[in-house]
Amino acid sequence: MTWNLFYYDEVTNDLRQAKKWYKSRQEGLDKRFAEDVKVSIERLHKNPVHYEIKYDNIRVVYCDVFPYSIHFYIDEPGKRLVIVAILHQHRDPDLPSSRKLS
Repeated sequence: MTWNLFYYDEVTNDLRQAKKWYKSRQEGLDKRFAEDVKVSIERLHKNPVHYEIKYDNIRVVYCDVFPYSIHFYIDEPGKRLVIVAILHQHRDPDLPSSRKLS
């Protein structure tokens, strides 16, 4: 099945904050972080059902290098994969569930 990829507006802010933090630590680290996220999203896009449901119909894929996770759900009728959050693994785990599923 071909899936369309959608992001909650908050995901842009999640990424912006993380990239800013990594850039402040070391030049180029923000780019490495962004690439790790990109590869992880490509992996989930290829086989989204591979990732188990963790909570509230949300599945989680973990980045390979950085301690971040991508929280998403599958909207089968709409043929969409919807990313609700990209978070540091030590951040408040209830945050993604506070973002309403649309």
